Amino acid sequence: MVQTRVDREHLSFIRLKPSYSVENFSCGDDDLDDFILHRASTFQKHLLSVSYAYVDGDSGKVLAYCSLANDKVAITDFKDKAEFNRFRKKRGFPNEKRLKSYPAVKLCRLGVDESVKGQQIGTIIIDYIKWMYMNNNRAGCRFLTVDAYLDAVPFYEKNGFRFMNAEDNDPHTRLMYYDLMDIVA
Repeated sequence: MVQTRVDREHLSFIRLKPSYSVENFSCGDDDLDDFILHRASTFQKHLLSVSYAYVDGDSGKVLAYCSLANDKVAITDFKDKAEFNRFRKKRGFPNEKRLKSYPAVKLCRLGVDESVKGQQIGTIIIDYIKWMYMNNNRAGCRFLTVDAYLDAVPFYEKNGFRFMNAEDNDPHTRLMYYDLMDIVA
């Protein structure tokens, strides 16, 4: 695939409407491609997730996309209650707010078209999501979570995500989180 140099002056990040149709997108992962090409609008119509696209304003081409849904960070995400309590203490939760779970948004999918890989577009999208939940948040949201494909773990670590549970042994993904309070601190 031929790489295209992105002129960021003409790019915009848009919320996709259920009627929006993506005609051509390939990030090299069949599942991620299939989602944006065929299933994102159905998920949105049924209020299961919301998809956003990073679009070239001149051509209308979707260069990258992400899909978000509500989530939580809960006791069950950790090996045991003691590990969850250490997590709460380390993250600075006040004792009077000892909840069994905390509000989060899940980054369900993130794909960057092969034609623009290596141009930091994935990081731009992660930064935009952080900004959205720190500046336009309409409900409490403390964490971003992601079930990161194993080969994407270094990308998420580079963008400030941490492992939720050191003993997560899923053969395909690792549960990771980003604490939005890291932006404030």
